[in-house]
Amino acid sequence: MDLSAEWLEADGRGGFASGTVGLLRTRRYHALLLAAATPPTGRIVLVNGIEAWVETSAGRNALTSQAYADGTVFPDGRTHLRDFQAAPFPSWSFVLPGGTAITFTLFCARDEAETVLRWTADRPVDLAVRPLFSGRDYHALHHQNAAFAFGSVATPTGRIWQPYDGVPQISARGDFAWTDEPVWYRGFSYAQERERGLDDGEDLASPGLFTWHSVHEATLVFRAGAPGNGRLDGLEAAERTRRSRPARDVAADAYVAARGQGRTLLAGFPWFTDWGRDTFVSIRGLLIVPGRLREAADVLLAWSGHVSAGMLPNRFPDAGAEPEYNAVDASLWFVVAVHELLAADGAGADQAARLRAAVVAVLEGYASGTRYGIALDARDGLLRAGVPGVQLTWMDARVGEHVVTPRAGKPVEVQALWIIALRVAGAWAGGDRWQALADRAQASFLAAFPDPETGGLIDVLDSPDVQGGRDRRVRPNQVLAAGGLPFEVVTPALRAGIVALAERDLLTPLGLRTLSPSDPDYRPRYAGGPAERDGVYHQGTVWPWLLGPFVAAWLAVHGSGPEARAEARARFLAPLRAHLDTAGLGHVSEVADGDAPHRPGGCPFQAWSLGELIRIETMLGGEAQAGEPA
Repeated sequence: MDLSAEWLEADGRGGFASGTVGLLRTRRYHALLLAAATPPTGRIVLVNGIEAWVETSAGRNALTSQAYADGTVFPDGRTHLRDFQAAPFPSWSFVLPGGTAITFTLFCARDEAETVLRWTADRPVDLAVRPLFSGRDYHALHHQNAAFAFGSVATPTGRIWQPYDGVPQISARGDFAWTDEPVWYRGFSYAQERERGLDDGEDLASPGLFTWHSVHEATLVFRAGAPGNGRLDGLEAAERTRRSRPARDVAADAYVAARGQGRTLLAGFPWFTDWGRDTFVSIRGLLIVPGRLREAADVLLAWSGHVSAGMLPNRFPDAGAEPEYNAVDASLWFVVAVHELLAADGAGADQAARLRAAVVAVLEGYASGTRYGIALDARDGLLRAGVPGVQLTWMDARVGEHVVTPRAGKPVEVQALWIIALRVAGAWAGGDRWQALADRAQASFLAAFPDPETGGLIDVLDSPDVQGGRDRRVRPNQVLAAGGLPFEVVTPALRAGIVALAERDLLTPLGLRTLSPSDPDYRPRYAGGPAERDGVYHQGTVWPWLLGPFVAAWLAVHGSGPEARAEARARFLAPLRAHLDTAGLGHVSEVADGDAPHRPGGCPFQAWSLGELIRIETMLGGEAQAGEPA
């Protein structure tokens, strides 16, 4: 039982509950009720945690743990913890002195800003629960102040609080007794925040106590806003039914969220909302491959209305400001996703027409020229992009004004995506123009990008940042030209060279490194404060999502017969499946260290990482084989 591993309960609105197996809150994002005021953004932490204890004939014993700035852990319910199960609901089993067995379970109800907590004992106990409230932005921290409103109002089913003006109410329902006993708990400390070089101290407000006397079972429901009226047995039954589906489908649900009247995909937990690039990469594995086509269509249609001068937003800011159009590849990934949805007959005639119109708008905008120097180069049919100080590709880290991985010019994966996008539209009625341009762009690509010295491809052509304009650093972006996209971009011989180079320099058990270890700028560890982490984000750090296109390319080189698939399962799939039991339980992390043992980092729950795992499982036969973890 890994006490540092993290569990996640997402509500389908952008809100969630999360924490650790070992009961401690180690991040500012760990909370029992974290709600999206303007789904899926405007996230507010309302109920950070609880203190819970029981009294039996053997005495008083804690079921929760709190870590403080001086290193103290008190109380420490871990001393009684005997087991943890992540499915179907996060569930902790305790055995207390005297033999009393207690199980604590929680879940977030789908499409409700609500978290259900339940304690079950094998004999009557007295239970007390002290809630710990804040009412802060989920990126912030909370400190003692005079403005917090401790008072509550009784409702027919419980209590309701308004911690601050302009913040959602907190309601609680259940068959508890309530005692007003306002107090500040000061000096909580979050180890993961400290490790990430951030402030880690917080004060929380506790307005009183929930108590139950001589009970076998107690239920407490926290909700953002007015109390809910849904029957708890109905909510639980619905959740059990939803979670009886295959594990990957249930995990994928976490990223599907409401946006307005439509749907979107969240990039990761605990700190990302919906990002364009991440949405269009992850939708293939999370929704299209498993046949969740209606949801996939809803997502793509919702985004299709935001095409502007050929570009789709890369991000919708939390504060509700205007969308940010600052990615060259997001729109091209959208085209790939649309193609795969339509190929699966996942859209009706009207929907398909709207999506095709959005694709054509993307190509027209790029061909005519749009923001940040993104435009068709009439000389070779390729796509150029970039202005000083702006990162347009997925390798987008900056430290202050310093661009860590400058890739202005013609990045290799952008050219592959451009060629694919042209092929997609070229196959439609009236698409001759795009097909001809695709032919020209592909011929130019094959003439300009191969690197005889490495056997692979250069990373950027016409780069203003490299003498001679050819950035030859060994990065994984070239793998996207070799596999994982709907049409062929490179020759079989070139694909074999790319795969061999990636295996030699970039492959790890958890994904591909973002830079070869032989490069002087390679950084082996993703660690430190924000500036240190941003400085190594794409300088050797491993990204699991890249394993999907690599495996596709590897199979194209080695064949997809039984022996090749067995080798691929052992080498590429088994380590990812083992990772599901660490970091974010049932999910795949955002990144990992470039050097062994490849410690995971970043978001422990990342959409495109999980999506590519699902795609790899599909390529290799889906179900776990004998001896492999599921």
